[in-house]
Amino acid sequence: MPDSPPTTAPHTTRPVRFGIHGSPHLAIGIITAAGHSPQEVEFVPYDVAEPFRPLRERALDIMIVKYALAEPDVAVSRPVAHDGRALIVGADHPLADRETVSIEEAAVYDAFRCPGDFPAYVWDEVVPPRTPSGRPIRRVHPMTTVEAMIDLLATTRAVHVSFQSLEASLPSHIKAVPVHDLPPAPVTLAWLRDGELPPQAAALVADAERSIAP
Repeated sequence: MPDSPPTTAPHTTRPVRFGIHGSPHLAIGIITAAGHSPQEVEFVPYDVAEPFRPLRERALDIMIVKYALAEPDVAVSRPVAHDGRALIVGADHPLADRETVSIEEAAVYDAFRCPGDFPAYVWDEVVPPRTPSGRPIRRVHPMTTVEAMIDLLATTRAVHVSFQSLEASLPSHIKAVPVHDLPPAPVTLAWLRDGELPPQAAALVADAERSIAP
């Protein structure tokens, strides 16, 4: 069950520290849909191998997450967006020129395994261990940095089962092909359960929740 935004801390004028991984494209869409300006936030990148470390070290106020979380110290909003699924491949990959692709076709190629301290139960949603028909997805490649992932995709037939929002940050030799048989991922905002959000951050969470039609 989603958490309600916590009681706000005393007024502060600093920007909302907003955790993102990769491109800020999705975050900007959420912020503007909520009636806020991207100038109100400071985008703070986080490492996918340690996604909650900046939050737990209180270097962030809120961060984008996808799918349901079971982290005892992390609270989450109601869904504030949905992110379509995509297969990330090199431009020379056999699937690169397709308008859409099935996850069943993607299972022919090697994918990436869960990185570092990223929650395995969430990675199972991002890169399912099996397709809907039961075909295993070979999660074998290490997921380290974005740059290393891009290099591997560009030089092999590896695939990354990911999200359409990633397309905004991809170089021209890497393609994002929509996956038509995986549902879009629910996107939420997360914060430390035992903390007090600055007023701007609490307002952004509440307005982002209200911006999604019931």
